[in-house]
Amino acid sequence: MFEFVGNMASPEVHVRICEQEILKYDLEVKALIQDINECRGPQSKLTELNADVKKSFHNLRLRIQDLEQMALEQDKESEKLALINQVEGHRKQMLSNQTAWRKSNLASKLSIDNMEKQALLSGADSGPRQRKSTKEGLAQTSRDITKNLMSISRMMAQQVHQSEEAMTTLATSSRTIQETNEEFKTMTGTIQLGRKLITKYNRRELTDKLLIFLALALFLATVLYILKKRLFPFF
Repeated sequence: MFEFVGNMASPEVHVRICEQEILKYDLEVKALIQDINECRGPQSKLTELNADVKKSFHNLRLRIQDLEQMALEQDKESEKLALINQVEGHRKQMLSNQTAWRKSNLASKLSIDNMEKQALLSGADSGPRQRKSTKEGLAQTSRDITKNLMSISRMMAQQVHQSEEAMTTLATSSRTIQETNEEFKTMTGTIQLGRKLITKYNRRELTDKLLIFLALALFLATVLYILKKRLFPFF
């Protein structure tokens, strides 16, 4: 749906729609992180919230990549740099959200873990079967925590890699701008030299025309003088 709208609309509208979707997914992530922070169990609820956060982060990352691609396709260098700066700002905000997500996850998991431990202690006299069930629940909780932490670690590593790629792209764009400026300076010098040569040749042409006119006038005056002396020797 997003690509269809982008094909039908102007580039400015495409950029504006992309920024609105980035804002929407950013707000979704923040709301889900708040829900995780307030989650006190059960573990299945926390797992469901984390799945929703991963989906929103995935959509947010795709839209940021779309905005970066549109920035690179801009004709004006000023507009390109402005959009690239916005992309970097969105990526920093996403990193901040990921850090908040990790902290909320740890806090919620610790809270759920403490509640389960208390339930284990309070139910110590309810029989071996219940203790075994509680221990299995704690073991599963521990495994889920480890799995989620590993997932967050991989996501952070991926985000760092993407940030490095973005910085490399920005550095390449800066070098291209510098090279273009140097070419413009060289072309400007060549144009100025050509203008000076053309001015010099125009002046030389005017001087040549004036000399030819004076020579012709002198020739005509000489011819008239000779004719006068021969035809009218007494005058």
